[in-house]
Amino acid sequence: MSLPELGKTTRFLRRAALCGLVASAALVSACTVRPLYSNAPLTAGSTVGAAAELASISIKPVNTRYAQQVRNNLIFGLGQGAGEPASPVYTLDLGVSELVESAAVVQIQTDEDEPTAGTVTLTANYVLTDAKTGTVIARGKRSVPSSFDKPTQEYASYRAQLDAENRAARELAELLRLSVAQDLVKHGKKA
Repeated sequence: MSLPELGKTTRFLRRAALCGLVASAALVSACTVRPLYSNAPLTAGSTVGAAAELASISIKPVNTRYAQQVRNNLIFGLGQGAGEPASPVYTLDLGVSELVESAAVVQIQTDEDEPTAGTVTLTANYVLTDAKTGTVIARGKRSVPSSFDKPTQEYASYRAQLDAENRAARELAELLRLSVAQDLVKHGKKA
């Protein structure tokens, strides 16, 4: 390559880089990025911060042990340890279902196959409503799997499954907390 051709290539690369920089600046300027743990209000026109707005959500009672674990972890996460609100602004109707599967099966010396690993999947369906008007703000579904070992001892296998349920409940509650916060932000933009 001769010296004049090298100059043309360098100018072309500079122009392409400059055009790419201008295009990316235009794309980034359209984004509305907010800090995850900001104290800014979630909904438009609200005077309370995000933590106070999340703490104003009351969660309806549930029936099963694993659903109660999700509910307890969610109450703790939304209220930051303060418990449920005395006068809630929003209510959350929570339905949790469980699916237990054997993930691996090993053949032992008899004719029967014996599971050695399992997976607990907790799935939550939720409906967020305004406590005063009863209007539905958001609906959603989230799911979290958790694996566990299934030893041959019955109690150890049962305890491992309970521990997997508890882990999945903690993770699902955190996922629901973030989803509800996103739903409140979306609702605030519509209002």
